[in-house]
Amino acid sequence: MNPLRITHHVLLFALLALRFSLFVCVPVQAQGQNSATQPEALRGIGIDQKLEEQLPLDLVFYDENGQAVQLQNYFGEKPVILSLVYYECPMLCNQVLNGVVRSLRPLSFDVGKEFTAITVSFDPREKPELAAKKKASYIKEYSRAGAEQGWHFLTGDSAAIASLTNSVGFRYRYEASTDQFVHASGIFVITPQGRISRYFYGIEYSPRDLRLALIEASDNKIGSPVDQILLYCFHYNPVTGKYGVAIMNVLRLAGITTVAVLGTFVIVMFRRDRQSMKV
Repeated sequence: MNPLRITHHVLLFALLALRFSLFVCVPVQAQGQNSATQPEALRGIGIDQKLEEQLPLDLVFYDENGQAVQLQNYFGEKPVILSLVYYECPMLCNQVLNGVVRSLRPLSFDVGKEFTAITVSFDPREKPELAAKKKASYIKEYSRAGAEQGWHFLTGDSAAIASLTNSVGFRYRYEASTDQFVHASGIFVITPQGRISRYFYGIEYSPRDLRLALIEASDNKIGSPVDQILLYCFHYNPVTGKYGVAIMNVLRLAGITTVAVLGTFVIVMFRRDRQSMKV
């Protein structure tokens, strides 16, 4: 075979391999936060990251059926997505839960199977009847079989709520003049042992990022080989609450992939060349 043709094919495959490696790891645009620009009404409101903090799992809340339950009932085997809302919130809390549903729908993971979801009201005036109505609405919206066994809507007293919100760094304030709470928006991914693993800000959560967070929180017991590649390519940025591309790992992966493809191609081409010479 013509050596020039071999060189041409080698270069072509090298370019394709490099392009494929970079395609696997698409960069994510970071969104910074500037507390100095916050209005006066929002001062003191926010979410302080306490990664690796242990949640007080002995806290007692009430489930949507009015049964007293300890948080530890929902931990031990699966990672947990925790959302803090109040059920009669006129807007933002509903957007948080809508965002959770939108991010969960594309996932092959199911609530109740690969992970657990817990939604807790931080308004001590709210009772299980209200939690039951909210649960019914979002279980219907999520529309996955068995989800009602894995997504729990809780209420509690002031002491339990304060302990939980403090443990995750969730800062909020009640405004008597409007009878509403001023609060930030976000969700938390917790390990099966009850330690805070990841924070996600806002009301829109990337399904890919949430999937990676669940895999990391579960100690890689769920996921696929593709997920492991993505975990290698992306590192969690605690400042933005997002997964950003790790450029050095991308370049390493690109180099390894290129060498592997080139090696395979050269071996195949030389074997073909030997076979053609024998004929």
